[in-house]
Amino acid sequence: MPAEQSAKSHTAWDPMTHLIIGPLSLVAFALAIYLLRHDPRPELVRDILVLLLAVALLLLNLKTRSYTLRIQDRVIRLEERLRLASLLAPGELAGSASISPAQLIALRFAPDAELPALVSRTLAEQLTPPQIKAKIESWRPDHARV
Repeated sequence: MPAEQSAKSHTAWDPMTHLIIGPLSLVAFALAIYLLRHDPRPELVRDILVLLLAVALLLLNLKTRSYTLRIQDRVIRLEERLRLASLLAPGELAGSASISPAQLIALRFAPDAELPALVSRTLAEQLTPPQIKAKIESWRPDHARV
């Protein structure tokens, strides 16, 4: 579970970006400038430069993939909250506020007809996401998942 946020602790500082990708990119940039001015051992310097750039690009790719999935999970949670609001009675809707994000994301595969009963079971039995998915009788596919 992520650390609790407050006005003091909520910052945009990210260790992977600031401690790994940024410095790797800066070193690669510095080496590229060095290559333009001096070329003592071209093969070694170029090999190091290519390695640093490859590592930085790999980490950047992983980072952007994790952002995509996190944003998508937020959208799914919003969609499912709206769907619950339209399908559940007011009393059931109030109880559904305790459904975890992971449970909510798993509930997206349940069709509208099954959703109210499945939400009740999830709350009563504290079903895990795999258990929720196993209890769905008529699967509602999500072809838009990244």
